[in-house]
Amino acid sequence: MENTKQFKEKLIKELSILEEELKTVGRRNPSNPADWEAKPDKMDILASDSNEVADSIESYEENTGILKQLEIRYNEVKTALERIDKGNYGLCEFDKKPIEVDRLEANPAATTCKKHMGA
Repeated sequence: MENTKQFKEKLIKELSILEEELKTVGRRNPSNPADWEAKPDKMDILASDSNEVADSIESYEENTGILKQLEIRYNEVKTALERIDKGNYGLCEFDKKPIEVDRLEANPAATTCKKHMGA
C-alpha cells in the first residue's frame, strides 16, 4: 500500500496521545506491563471519612470505564502498527483484499473492508 508511511505516522501519533491519556486514569500493571489498571484520583484519603471513601470509589469506577475504552483503542493501534511491520497492513482480515483508503483515513487501525465492517 502506497500510503502506509502516512498511516504509520498517524498511528504512532495516536498511540502517543492514547498512552498519555491512559496515564491520567491508570498505570501499567507492574506484573503485566501490557495491561493497564485504573487508579483513583486521590490516593491520600482518610478511611474514617466516608464521603472521601465514596468519592474515591466513584472516581476509581469512572477511571475504570475510561481506561477500558482507551485501552481497547490503544491495543487496536498497536496491532495496526504490528501489521505494518509484518507487511500485511491495509488488508481485510476476512478476505485479504485491500481495505478502502477512505476507510483507513477514517480509522487507520481498521482491520476490515467496508463489506466486512461489523462482521
